[in-house]
Amino acid sequence: MEKNPLFYGKVLLFGEYGIIGNSMGLSIPHTYYKGAFQFATEQDAVQEKSNANLRKYVEYLKSEDSPCDFDFRAFDADLNGGLFFDSSIPQGFGVGSSGALVAAIYDRYCTNKISANPEKAKDIKALKQIFSWMESYFHGKSSGIDPTICYLGLPLLIKSKDNLGTIELPASLAEGSGAVFLLNSGAPGETQPMVEIFMEKLKEEGFRNMLKNQFIKYNDACIKAFVKGDRTPLFNNLKKLSALVLDNFDPMIPQGFHDLWREGLESEEYYLKLCGSGGGGFVMGFTRDYDKVKSKFEGFSPEVVYRF
Repeated sequence: MEKNPLFYGKVLLFGEYGIIGNSMGLSIPHTYYKGAFQFATEQDAVQEKSNANLRKYVEYLKSEDSPCDFDFRAFDADLNGGLFFDSSIPQGFGVGSSGALVAAIYDRYCTNKISANPEKAKDIKALKQIFSWMESYFHGKSSGIDPTICYLGLPLLIKSKDNLGTIELPASLAEGSGAVFLLNSGAPGETQPMVEIFMEKLKEEGFRNMLKNQFIKYNDACIKAFVKGDRTPLFNNLKKLSALVLDNFDPMIPQGFHDLWREGLESEEYYLKLCGSGGGGFVMGFTRDYDKVKSKFEGFSPEVVYRF
């Protein structure tokens, strides 16, 4: 390859944890963060660690359970030639660090790969299944959605576990007053422990009922309103969703955010929600007037990902 393609991060706008319960989900590429394969004959410590981690991952890919065929001869030769994944995507922040790596490996070394411009929904479903297996190495269990987003580079609407496809969203407006933004907790989160807490909570009947009758209802309503660009029902349901998370997902909310979360609900000037599995990493926010509220977030390195 003359030029190694870039693979961008992603942001799951809606659907964290709800997807496990078969809710809808909406994810978009986040082009601020990106990664690509590079070569270095004299590697620094970071490049050397990436190369070593890739060598371990190759052994996983060589498993008999692999759902696709890889050119391991080329992969091994590249590793011996100083291959590493040069990425600006922070690990453990819910913005697709492992998803971009998995997509890059699939794109470069899978010999029977599905095109990144799939014409049929079944191809996207097949990609999701392949990527679910590939990314499970990193998280213990993966839906495969993150690498699918990173590979396709397009917004993805998840209607259910087996029904997903690309979607065209209202254009992000550079001068829009409203915004979707990220706040940095200052520490990475670990997906697997958070998912384990969630699965344990699912054993409680009250939590299951809340998820089924409220969380999924508000989550899906947010997605439908966001896709239509309809702000009133979007923010009405965002408030309910944010309040539910504050009341029922306490371990997943990073330290230092509970008061800020509550303040948004009381003022109705912004609403916070989880970005990914939580526990650390980023927290996501929505507001009708970003300029009015951004000063509240100065200690959390606010970063706008979408304007409307």
